[in-house]
Amino acid sequence: MPSMLPDTFFNRDAQLVARELLGKVIRHRVNGLWLSARIIETEAYYFAEKGSHASLGYTEKRKALFLDGGHIYMYYARGGDSLNFSAQGPGNAVLIKSAYPWVDALSGPASLAKMQDNNPDTQGRPRSEKKLCAGQTLLCKALGLKVREWDAKRFDRERLWVDDVRERPSRILQATRLGIPHGRDEHLMYRFVDADYAVYCTRNPLRRGQVEGRDYLVLDNAAPL
Repeated sequence: MPSMLPDTFFNRDAQLVARELLGKVIRHRVNGLWLSARIIETEAYYFAEKGSHASLGYTEKRKALFLDGGHIYMYYARGGDSLNFSAQGPGNAVLIKSAYPWVDALSGPASLAKMQDNNPDTQGRPRSEKKLCAGQTLLCKALGLKVREWDAKRFDRERLWVDDVRERPSRILQATRLGIPHGRDEHLMYRFVDADYAVYCTRNPLRRGQVEGRDYLVLDNAAPL
C-alpha cells in the first residue's frame, strides 16, 4: 500500500530530512499516469548559512522557505525547474538534487515511457534511465514538475506526494554541496547521496581522486526500519 509522508516528516531538522528522504519516491500524476522517481541525492540548506536562498531575505517568491515543514519550494535554475521541500524552522529546506526512475504497480512501463518522452536527450531520443533524473532540472523535467504549478503548494495525494516505499540505503555518502559560490559556506557538508546509486547522481562522491575522510564521509545506515 502506498504510504504518503506526513508533514511531520518534513517538520524536522533539514539535514535529518535530507538523509531520510533517500530511498523515498516522488510521485506526480500527469494525465492519469503516476510518474515516479526514487530520491538518491539531496542537499540541506539553512537560513543561517550563506549558501541558502533564504539567507538573502524574505520575498514573496521565497515565501515557501519560511512556511512550516512540508511546503513545496520551486525555482528556476540552469534553465529548468528545481524542487525543494521546506523543513523545520523558517528558511530551512532540502533540495532534491537527483533521483532514479521508479517502476512498480502504481507506476508501470507507461509511466517510465512518459518520463522519457518528457526528457529526451540532446538528439531527441529517449534518455537512458541512468541519466533520466540525474540532476535537479532533469528530475523535474522527467516528472513534469513546474514552478508555476507547484511553488508554495502543499502535497496532494491525488497529484503530488512523497511515498515511503520502505527502501533504505545501506550507506549514505556525505559531502559538500554543488554549485555554491566561493565565500558562501561552500565548505559545509550538507549533501547526502545513496551510496548504492552514487554513479547516477549529479556528481559521484566516489569518483576517482576523491578520498574518504577528506572529500566525503560514509555514514552507516543499515539500522532496521
